[in-house]
Amino acid sequence: MMSIESLFIPQTLPLKSSSVDRTARKSTWASLKSPKFQRGPSRIRSFSAKSSLGFENGGFKQVPNGVGEKDGVIIVDHGSRRKESNLMLNEFVAMFREKSGYPIVEPAHMELAEPSIKDAFGLCVQRGANRVIVSPFFLFPGRHWYQDIPLLTADAAKDHPGVSYIITAPLGLHELLVDVMNDRIKHCLSHVAGDADECAACAGTSKCKLYGLVDVIKT
Repeated sequence: MMSIESLFIPQTLPLKSSSVDRTARKSTWASLKSPKFQRGPSRIRSFSAKSSLGFENGGFKQVPNGVGEKDGVIIVDHGSRRKESNLMLNEFVAMFREKSGYPIVEPAHMELAEPSIKDAFGLCVQRGANRVIVSPFFLFPGRHWYQDIPLLTADAAKDHPGVSYIITAPLGLHELLVDVMNDRIKHCLSHVAGDADECAACAGTSKCKLYGLVDVIKT
């Protein structure tokens, strides 16, 4: 069985820093642009300038330490019994595919919903991948990252001898998450003030509201 040490890799794919769409009405999630990336402490920096994507002659080209045309990327979340939550992963994968330019990107749920990691792995191979990159859509490393996802991925790989795979670190401590969190807070406050619609995360749930207001008014 692959050791945990071999599964944990630094996130070396380049990503230019993104600014968050400041107009709450026009975006349910932060839209990523490309301003200059501000360097932070070395223990927090997650991406290396050594890796990059190349687009030559209008086509996708593999570069050292980067994602190439024969790589399949699986973005896997936990999975939910709530259909709307699962559909959001599809939307994120579509955004990721468009912005990254990676030719093979598939969604997968660890449990409770389809497609499974096994299904997504097979789809990547069918589309020509000879290496599969499983990227957990999780914030921090826990049991699912240490144990469940590696076991499920290893089981999926058994059906495809000769296809290598790697499991990346979860999102972890990345400076861009500060912008995402800040944008989410501002959007929810705008919604409570009546200046923005519900975002995709809580649409139809009526959960994004100010609690305790009635008690304050009474007193």
